[in-house]
Amino acid sequence: MTTVAIRHSALGVSRAKLTYDDYVELSRDRRCELLDGELIMPPAPGTPHQRTSIGWFVKLHLFVKRGKPGTVFIAPYDVVLSRHTTVQPDLLFISKERESIITEANVQGAPDWVAEIVSPDSVERDRVMKKRLYARHGVREYWIIDPAARSIDVYLLEKGAYRLAQRVEGKGKVTSTVISGFCVSVQAMLPPARKAGTV
Repeated sequence: MTTVAIRHSALGVSRAKLTYDDYVELSRDRRCELLDGELIMPPAPGTPHQRTSIGWFVKLHLFVKRGKPGTVFIAPYDVVLSRHTTVQPDLLFISKERESIITEANVQGAPDWVAEIVSPDSVERDRVMKKRLYARHGVREYWIIDPAARSIDVYLLEKGAYRLAQRVEGKGKVTSTVISGFCVSVQAMLPPARKAGTV
């Protein structure tokens, strides 16, 4: 199953880009994202993605719960970056100093830290589209977690663009600059790939 993109022309909408109001109407009963005015409907994540997401959320949640530096969320959860961009990051962290952007419905503004877990259909979206959007809207630190490649890329925002601060494959540790003290082993968090036919 592939990602479906709905543009304004397919909906009979006259304006150049879809807005948050369009997104709210069109995303009912389905998981969607609005990327720079384009509605994206990815397929449901597979088993490796789900296992990875849960493991990372538990690890990060327990770390943040101990020191209480902020709040952690997991997808699906709307992050409204602008009128034309609403994303659902796999994992996100908002520092205590910026918790005012958390509302009853969603997050209104850029998280301090975001992580996306790469699935087969999301490679370009995570590594190109979202990377560009997160930098544009001021996400200070962006992690790309790739279970298939058993790699983690850590990007830090500098002068409006991301700099690759760390890339670890297979073995090694990655450390967050934004979430002070948060350090994880790639080997522990991304176990060896399972044999074909197993789950």
